[in-house]
Amino acid sequence: MATIFEDTVTGERADLLESLDKARFFLRSTARGLSDEQAATRSTVSELCVGGLIKHVTMVERQWARFIVEGAAAMPTGDDPAAYEAYAAGFRLLPGETLVGVLEAYEDVARRTDELVRTLPDLDAGHELPSAPWFEPGARWSARRVLQHIIAETAQHSGHADIIREAIDGARSMG
Repeated sequence: MATIFEDTVTGERADLLESLDKARFFLRSTARGLSDEQAATRSTVSELCVGGLIKHVTMVERQWARFIVEGAAAMPTGDDPAAYEAYAAGFRLLPGETLVGVLEAYEDVARRTDELVRTLPDLDAGHELPSAPWFEPGARWSARRVLQHIIAETAQHSGHADIIREAIDGARSMG
């Protein structure tokens, strides 16, 4: 389902929302017609599955949107074993989870992020990144940079999901 943009969203914000909506569309389309069992299938040598990738992108988008508002405190740290286990489980459909449920959670997060983009006072506002080996110490990201990261993450995992889906039943969403 495509996002309906209000007339008041123009320029850069409209471009960001349109890019994010397109990446989300491709990711969601990899799941069309799949059963829960197929959505949980690892069809390549990787640990990834279509449902798990959607679940992961949902978690990533939720955390980065919280970062825009709350800063580094919104991000889990590598020191927390429970956070690491939740991260690892975020790539799989666990017993009791359904594709429908994962897609609904993704739609909810997407609505919240879109509203944040529409209402955020300043895309230049930023926060220092959390301390982690993969971030340069003292680096800051603006809301704009975070949104670009969410778009890139979604697009990258859309490609992963497309390969996994094609290996399940030959269906492709891109190309």
